[in-house]
Amino acid sequence: MKKLNDLVNKYSYNINYDADDDVYIGNCAEIPSIQAHGNDPDSALTEIRKAVLGALKWMEKDKQTLPEPFSLHKFSGEFRVRMPPEKHRKVAIEAALQGISMNQLIVSKL
Repeated sequence: MKKLNDLVNKYSYNINYDADDDVYIGNCAEIPSIQAHGNDPDSALTEIRKAVLGALKWMEKDKQTLPEPFSLHKFSGEFRVRMPPEKHRKVAIEAALQGISMNQLIVSKL
């Protein structure tokens, strides 16, 4: 159980206000299918952590692989992007006109 509690604290959480329902909604990036709400940001965070813990217990019982927290993942800093040839040409031209690499152009747009 302590292992799961430690894991819950390492996940990435996001809290947003929902004006329609006048509540705060908590999400977990590693398990996006789960949401929880609260009357304030702190209670929404508490509730989403409870929901994630419950999901992890269920997944562990079902012998499913638990999602790795983004905070523990070692990112390489590289990823491939596929695009239509015409878009590739457009990006290459725009980068050349700015005197920078396509990589620098794309990173600046992110």
